[in-house]
Amino acid sequence: MRLTLASQSPRRRELLAGLGFELEVRPAHTDESVRPGEAARDYVRRVAREKAHAVPGALVLAADTAVVLDGEVLGKPMDEADAQRMLRALSGRTHEVLTAVCVEARPAHGGTGAEPFTGEALVATEVDLAPLDAARIAWYVATGEPFDKAGAYAIQGIAGAFVRTVRGSVSNVVGLPLDETLALLAAAGARLPWEPA
Repeated sequence: MRLTLASQSPRRRELLAGLGFELEVRPAHTDESVRPGEAARDYVRRVAREKAHAVPGALVLAADTAVVLDGEVLGKPMDEADAQRMLRALSGRTHEVLTAVCVEARPAHGGTGAEPFTGEALVATEVDLAPLDAARIAWYVATGEPFDKAGAYAIQGIAGAFVRTVRGSVSNVVGLPLDETLALLAAAGARLPWEPA
């Protein structure tokens, strides 16, 4: 069964393709702004669910990742100044990376296949960043890497040099907690890559 990935994230695509899934990438176009008073965990769950609902397919996977510091969701930086602001805030601190994953399996139109399935998981990982001085922040922002990354950094990229410790799923920080995602796909009836055809 082909897996429809409701995301434009190259990291999620690479992680799933690396496991051997046949993917159709169909980015969802949904409102990803945080609603007034919305808690970070509720936010990522809502966005992942809305992305999954917005995309057609027999088996759809959507996810949303947020970097959270002192209860504030740090999304993708709007510009250079915003990226520097986020990195100054994260410097020398522990923050949380939250990813919500939503998997929907839909029976074929008019068919008598399996029942519809919707499953969700929320994974939290703690990340400690080293203290970052102004020169290091300016250098990193100038590389361009922060601009499509939640919290303005990529653990799998250059910013991996700034990460002191990770407590929890590393693939979650990249953008897709693989253990939990595979469990959801199995529950939805998907054949996992190591299972016989």
